Amino acid sequence: APSQTLSDRQYQMLRSASLRIIRALHIEGGCNVQFALDPASDQYYVIEVNPRVSRSSALASKATGYPIARVAAKIAAGRGLHEIANAVTGQTSAAFEPALDYCVVKIPRWPFDKFPAADRTLGTQMKSTGEVMAIERTFEAALSKALRALEQRLPDASQLRGRPDLLHQPNDRRLMAALQALRDGEMHDEVIAATGYAPWFVDRLAYITALESELTDIQASQIPSPAGGGGSGWGLLRRAKRAGLDDERISELSGGRLPATSMEPTFRQVDTCAAEFEAVTPYYYATYEDEDEIIAGANQAVAVIGSGPIRIGQGIEFDYCSVHASAAIREAGYDSVLINSNPETVSTDFDASTRLYFEPLDLEGVRNVLRRDPVLGVMVQFGGQTGLNLADALAAGGIRILGSTVETIDLAEDRRHCEALLRDAGIPQSPGGSATSVEEALAIAVRVGYPVLVRPSYVLGGRGMEIVHAANDLRRYVEAAIAFGLRGPILVDKYLLGRELDVDAVCDEHTVLIPGILEHIERAGIHSGDSFAVYPPITLTPAETDRVAEATTTIARLFKAVGLINIQFVIQDGVPYVLEVNPRASRTVPFLSKVTGVPMVRLATHASLGRSLAEFGFDSGLQPSRAL
Repeated sequence: APSQTLSDRQYQMLRSASLRIIRALHIEGGCNVQFALDPASDQYYVIEVNPRVSRSSALASKATGYPIARVAAKIAAGRGLHEIANAVTGQTSAAFEPALDYCVVKIPRWPFDKFPAADRTLGTQMKSTGEVMAIERTFEAALSKALRALEQRLPDASQLRGRPDLLHQPNDRRLMAALQALRDGEMHDEVIAATGYAPWFVDRLAYITALESELTDIQASQIPSPAGGGGSGWGLLRRAKRAGLDDERISELSGGRLPATSMEPTFRQVDTCAAEFEAVTPYYYATYEDEDEIIAGANQAVAVIGSGPIRIGQGIEFDYCSVHASAAIREAGYDSVLINSNPETVSTDFDASTRLYFEPLDLEGVRNVLRRDPVLGVMVQFGGQTGLNLADALAAGGIRILGSTVETIDLAEDRRHCEALLRDAGIPQSPGGSATSVEEALAIAVRVGYPVLVRPSYVLGGRGMEIVHAANDLRRYVEAAIAFGLRGPILVDKYLLGRELDVDAVCDEHTVLIPGILEHIERAGIHSGDSFAVYPPITLTPAETDRVAEATTTIARLFKAVGLINIQFVIQDGVPYVLEVNPRASRTVPFLSKVTGVPMVRLATHASLGRSLAEFGFDSGLQPSRAL
């Protein structure tokens, strides 16, 4: 958005048709009309009319800053469009249609990384689990930014070449296949004929690939000085950044010869009116232009890293945590700075934080925001694995991590150190180890005995997790994981068959509050996100409950956790074994907060800002089960 290939006549034709439909059906409030337009003529058909807000309504609201659902609710209460104020400008009414001086691109997030054997053909049945949105001044820049926001490893040339089916059949890799075809010298018309893409879009893809070729061919004489002067490469670098190429890609293409990090972006506002009126809502996106529109806050700020696109294992539960953290930050007297890329979430509502930045949750995107909007610190524990994966690099860049430290985060993933810590404390754990080679993994499996549970480090949602029963299967798994280039070692644990528990705790520097224990109904080995669970636990004996609570308190203090911590146990023969420790919010936090009445995220946020749980009337230990 806005539409790039419709003529003004076609745009006005479809707009007028939409208004006639709405008036004929006497619709008041939100409405979605879908058309099919013949690209070779002005003939069109109405596909469907939805007299309600929809997924596209949420996307349109975030893309334009026009709050469709809020306006629809006020219309339902009897207000007219001319009576409803535009919250973004504070001057115009909701009767003003939004105008855009930027481009917005949405890309779905498909789960084929979790199900590589699934049919990747796209059709009338929805297969995506979520989506990302990116805002920039041009289509190619917004597209490049959206691809970064997917937080997904994109297919490389070897996976795309020699696969004409990827161009001819609708599938999740078609866009990347079109880019690769243009890189390999295929003509525009060939790509257009194969994909059915409009010529304008293929032309913009070709512009990206042409820039990539220029970066690859750059000569030493063209390289600019560190101060940014001299060398024609400076102009090329500026064009590359304006086209959305990230620093890592520019460095890769230029052989490290271009200092992309020396060029920092400015930030523009989403204002609904293409700068015709002054905007008062701090809703920003990064771009490589001269003018900066950030409005400085009156208070010291704290940043929250969101959770990005909804995917299997990392969903709306973490957005709940981000929104409640933002509210608690403001309650504590700070400005809240929220960074996210998901248009489907509450956290990207412009009034859910003091300042909203719609940016990819990679190091470059987050670092650019924090350089321009200095903060007291950043909270990474509420955005699932996305925030934790950025913690090391952010801390190395001098940005303070609030709550559990980088050392605590790394300790949870450093299997050898973690095992030694728990062993010295006398806390039973599933026997196992970490491996960086096939031989190490096989040796661990022989030591602990099959079956074993294998999984990568630094992942969430069980991605890449398997129960392995034989050496050949373990060898296959480890070889595939090494080839994929996973971060950190592979964890190999003895698979214990027993009752699995989820325990979430809130910690300050002295107190460990356990709101409740969740008991899984499924057997151990079924991922917690797929298991039925019950609160309060049904089959735990008082002795087992006490041991779990004691172990949780001990672990939280050993790890020096501040904020939220999640520990998973399996009970076998009355003994609670630790499966894993996660110093972050988990998907069970919203559920436990609601059923126990303990505002876990609010407490964790205040604890991360230095306040004690005692100030809010909470002590250490397991809270009594709430009568439901």
